[in-house]
Amino acid sequence: MTARLDATGRPGLCSTFCRELREPLPGTAVVASGWLLVEQPGPWGAKAPTQSHLDPEFGGAIDEACKKADVRFGLIRSPGRHPDATDRSHQVYIASTTPGRTWLLGGRVADPLELDKLDLKAVGRGDRDAVIESLPTLTVVDEPVMLVCTNGKRDECCALLGRPLVTALAAVAPGRVWEANHLGGHRFAPTATLLPAGTMHGHLTAETAVAVLEAGGRGETVLTGLRGRSTWTKRGQTAEIAVRRLIGELALDALSVVGEDLGSVVVVHRDGRSWTVPVTSAPADPPRPESCGKEPFAMSILHAGTPVPGDAR
Repeated sequence: MTARLDATGRPGLCSTFCRELREPLPGTAVVASGWLLVEQPGPWGAKAPTQSHLDPEFGGAIDEACKKADVRFGLIRSPGRHPDATDRSHQVYIASTTPGRTWLLGGRVADPLELDKLDLKAVGRGDRDAVIESLPTLTVVDEPVMLVCTNGKRDECCALLGRPLVTALAAVAPGRVWEANHLGGHRFAPTATLLPAGTMHGHLTAETAVAVLEAGGRGETVLTGLRGRSTWTKRGQTAEIAVRRLIGELALDALSVVGEDLGSVVVVHRDGRSWTVPVTSAPADPPRPESCGKEPFAMSILHAGTPVPGDAR
């Protein structure tokens, strides 16, 4: 099977092809133990940290610093029109996603350059007190927030599918839903991330997205469309979801990934149970485009076998 072509003879929407192939979603989330989001209205380019009305030198520098600290950096903006007002403060969110150290902080800064004071290493290790000490304008945010990728300059699917979704969500959860510049996995659009858990979700509808938000408020997740928790490696994400499906576990912090080797991943439950999950990687068959406009290729797809109960390593 080859990629379906549009009227111009190019591959069609990557998300359409992905749905038709029923590509598995587990193990496709980004990997980061922490998140830093800063509000930046106005237009975004494909590489928004350096292609927006955010100072490009600062955007590039903080993006690189976040990567070194195992923190995901991104831009957000409120749903709707995006006038680039220069006389307003910027909303900031900072999250730690590790079970037992899961928290969300929020606040406003007059200028994103103030984030130079932020202790990114403390974000990466989940030290909330040290983060607040480095940027005292931050306060604890009790309700989860959702980021929906809408950056059409990055991928056409994110604009066509993400923007209607974020508009619908904003009507039912005002102030808790934001447009995001890039969440990875365009072919799973519309995609979203729930913070502070760091769970990533694909092929969303307004109904399933609301369900994810509501579940997050209860400290739970939704298995339908779950791509993984950014805390874990991609193989760890795949294994954790396999265990969740096996035992029907929805509590976000009930499971942890504690070990990996070449062919398996060990997942433990907070009640002491453990499972060894075989995880393999194989080229996609047939090949498919990673994003709109790109040629299909045989990307690697992770598959989890049946989790085997046993003692934690």
